[in-house]
Amino acid sequence: MKKTIAIMASLVLAISLFSCAGPTQKERGAKTGALIGGTSGAIPGQVIGGHTESTLPGASIGTAVGGIAGHQIGAYMDRQEQELKAAMAASEAASIRRTHDVLTATFRSEYLFDFGSSTLKPGAYTEIGRVADVLNRYPQTTIRVEGHTDSKGSEAYNQTLSEKRSLAVQSALTQRGVDPTRIQTVGFGESQPISSNDAMNRRVVIVIIPT
Repeated sequence: MKKTIAIMASLVLAISLFSCAGPTQKERGAKTGALIGGTSGAIPGQVIGGHTESTLPGASIGTAVGGIAGHQIGAYMDRQEQELKAAMAASEAASIRRTHDVLTATFRSEYLFDFGSSTLKPGAYTEIGRVADVLNRYPQTTIRVEGHTDSKGSEAYNQTLSEKRSLAVQSALTQRGVDPTRIQTVGFGESQPISSNDAMNRRVVIVIIPT
């Protein structure tokens, strides 16, 4: 029992060292990851305790270990976010956003495709390549490529067009070395508008999720 408490105390101390430095911009993502990791870590911690009188220490150990993993995820996504923003800083083709530990690179369709086309423009490969180079340096993520259209034309036409565009971007990513097993594609057609401006609704979004 004393050994268990000592291990638990050491792990909690490790978490404290991470948090004592004070909140910085980089730590915002890490805090979210730590919360998620801590919650999930408590479950295997209960297994350590065996649902006996050791359950509480076991859950605490699991929470501490999960918290450390969460900080690592947050820091990993911090670095990836910074590199993506730096890679796209000289381009107007895409914007980078972060929600908790999920990154999105939203490409304006006119930089990638002619109107009504699912064939990538020659310059599109350069723009997609900026993102692909960063993705290759951060393999511990999964990628979802989403195609979106405006509401011009039939719903069925737009659905098919969005699917073809997401597949075209997936192909460009794999040509730049991104592992195809990391990538999923989906077409949303005209179902998820973000603006009354048709040009804003025509977009391809690369969603980057930590594994």
